[in-house]
Amino acid sequence: MIGFDGVSAQALSDTIGAIYDCALDPHQWPDTCRKIADLCESTAGGICVHDMRQVQNDQLFVFGYQPEFLEKLGKNYAQTPMAAADIVSNIGHVSALSMEPHELLESRFYREVLKPFGLLDIIWFPALRTGGRMASMHASRSEKAPHYQQLDIGLFKLLSPHVCRALTISDALDIRALRSEMLEKTLDVLVAGVFLTARDGRVVYMNDAAERQTRTGNSIRIVNNRISPTDPTARAALSKAIDEASRDDIDMDMSEHSLAIPDVDGAGYIATLLPVDRGQRSGIIAPFAASVAVFTKDPAQAPLMPGEAFARLYRLTGGELRVLLALAQGLGAKEAADMLGISEPTVRTHLQHMFSKTDTPRQSDLLRLLQNSTPQIRAPQQPVH
Repeated sequence: MIGFDGVSAQALSDTIGAIYDCALDPHQWPDTCRKIADLCESTAGGICVHDMRQVQNDQLFVFGYQPEFLEKLGKNYAQTPMAAADIVSNIGHVSALSMEPHELLESRFYREVLKPFGLLDIIWFPALRTGGRMASMHASRSEKAPHYQQLDIGLFKLLSPHVCRALTISDALDIRALRSEMLEKTLDVLVAGVFLTARDGRVVYMNDAAERQTRTGNSIRIVNNRISPTDPTARAALSKAIDEASRDDIDMDMSEHSLAIPDVDGAGYIATLLPVDRGQRSGIIAPFAASVAVFTKDPAQAPLMPGEAFARLYRLTGGELRVLLALAQGLGAKEAADMLGISEPTVRTHLQHMFSKTDTPRQSDLLRLLQNSTPQIRAPQQPVH
């Protein structure tokens, strides 16, 4: 049985099935990217995640490329035809560099990025946009093969809607809080530093406290985009801990792991590691392609715990306090449930308990009571006379 101009219907069916399997298990993407590349006789491919705000380009699940090429592509991505096309193209729209062969061969991108590594052509489509990040799937051919033809473009067009849907499903299943601007703001007011790292140890996110810790450089620095404690023993221990926390065979019930990161004066930070790509927290590019969260805190610095005294006063449970603080950040019940990893009915049950304990009739009154109990952090400005 023949499906798409010489590609068997069985091969197409198997590939599309593999694409949707990736929606629930992103670790299957490497094999699926190879299946897609094989269908259009490509020697390399994968998924690119581009952060338009940080002008950062990360290659996920790639194969067939030299590391030097990926590094050079990342540095020059903003000037590539792919970056420009992805901004103006609709999700799923397929493009190939050879669609404009004369412009390609005369371009600096071809001369300085593609040709030195023996690459002839790239075919791709934007597959997902979330905030300032964008994911696209691509495949490429070496100079030993012909340019992509209409048959190859048509095959990519056939597969692109399925890839886009699978990535959208995977993205929707992810813990949305770690991608939300609201949580970013929440992380930025924490006393503890928060570093999110990818599986290879690259730092993909830092909150304000983490940036301040690295700027002082007494205990922690960022070297080659990785957390690098100044103490050699701590540096080796942290690298090993991140690697172990990223492993697929890690115990799902593993307790958080802590280690010391001393500074030159004998003080320093306590680092706590927590895997963030297990179960509900996993996703194709989420959160920020992160695999491990590293929390760094100065033991001598008192933690900022808004609501702790309020909770003790009204005998709120830990779960009730977490719901209250999420709602206080402006989240709705469903958003708070997503952030905390609980159901919306559970959020509403906690609310009812808090209404009873605080003698408030509705959510607005409860939040007003919390606000009134929070001490003023900054002194009011004096009027200018």
